[in-house]
Amino acid sequence: MSKTKGFFIVLEGPDKCGKSTQAALLTRALINAKCKAIHTREPGGASVAFAEKIRELVLDPDNIVHPLSELFLYEAARVQHVEELIRPAIEQGAIVVCERYTLATLVYQGHARGLDPALVKRLNAIATNGLKPHLTLLLDIPETQFKLRDPGRNLDRLEQETSKFRKRVRDGYRLAAKSEPHIELIDGTGPKFSVHRQIISQVAKLTRIDVTPVPLEPNLIKSS
Repeated sequence: MSKTKGFFIVLEGPDKCGKSTQAALLTRALINAKCKAIHTREPGGASVAFAEKIRELVLDPDNIVHPLSELFLYEAARVQHVEELIRPAIEQGAIVVCERYTLATLVYQGHARGLDPALVKRLNAIATNGLKPHLTLLLDIPETQFKLRDPGRNLDRLEQETSKFRKRVRDGYRLAAKSEPHIELIDGTGPKFSVHRQIISQVAKLTRIDVTPVPLEPNLIKSS
């Protein structure tokens, strides 16, 4: 990898599709390959304090949030995340692995909440100042998988939505996979290591880096 060129890789998908597990595994594999790799997430950010405060606010199940307010909160967190962490890291040659980005906003606030997709895209473009992923990996799982994964975990405000909402989210993602560039659809229902190998294959194709899959570790076995 060039010392002056980084990559921006996003993992997307419905709640509990395995993003956190797969993002952690990918980051570990990249580090093992001697790459500078950073694992972060939206809303919030690995070390972006202000965006993390917004995350706490927007995902608090005790809050009742209007869809338009929700959209602006996500975009405000994104501005801080992009300018404080993502863009500088890419410019310094790092590979940024991010759980969710603008596609999630288009799907959750646009397709599932019913806000105007054109408005969501316009605000996404403003919040990111045009920064787009080099690759988006979409982990697809059916809505029926939701209650089977991490059944004892406390649910945040978005995770407490109805099954109809989750179905709209999945439909929105699958629709986007057909029309948006640089999206690779991956079956998230398979064994975690099999999913990891598919992701490694796609990332190696993009970066031309020889990346070896890493074994699963107990503390990485979770869904998100």
